[in-house]
Amino acid sequence: MSIFDIFNQISKETAEPAGSPEYIIAGLGNPGEKYNNTRHNAGFMVLDKLAAKYNVQLKKLRFKSVTAVAQINGVTCLLMKPATFMNNSGEAVVEAMNFYKIPPERVIICYDDISLEPSHIRIRRKGSDGGHNGMKSIIYLTGFDTFPRIKTGVGQKPNKDYDLAAWVLSHFTDEEKKLMDEGTDKAAASLELMVKGRTDEAMNKYNS
Repeated sequence: MSIFDIFNQISKETAEPAGSPEYIIAGLGNPGEKYNNTRHNAGFMVLDKLAAKYNVQLKKLRFKSVTAVAQINGVTCLLMKPATFMNNSGEAVVEAMNFYKIPPERVIICYDDISLEPSHIRIRRKGSDGGHNGMKSIIYLTGFDTFPRIKTGVGQKPNKDYDLAAWVLSHFTDEEKKLMDEGTDKAAASLELMVKGRTDEAMNKYNS
């Protein structure tokens, strides 16, 4: 059974705010229980925090993602966690952008950053993929690098020779989980400002 078959089985229709989304908020990660609480799933963790805060469930399967629509500070937003696995995140984001005709400047991407410690975040209006495969896929398939993004710190490799793939797929320690809770709180609060056009305020308040 594929991951999409599994999501089809659990997907349920839920009541959603009327009107088309004005923003897309995409959290990047890998689907499946074995990837829960791994460093590469920081984007999923941010979306889960935001969904819980606004009492919506990321269950509806569309755009190769599990999704929900929420009113964030009065702004209708599509929340999405791509089920494509990290390296093909762009397939999901492109589908949603094309369907709703939303420009990249109103598509906020949340993902992990190994150059930041847990509890730290960094907001950027645009930029390169920085070597992150999820962002690389999104930029390649859309042709744009003007996506606002929130990078959530997951900690640096123990040493320079440590395998990068092994590190980003490793699980957080109990202490790191507490710090990640702080980081995802900051990211969720930043998103509330960003969808209201207050990105500079979010950067000044939360950037590490």
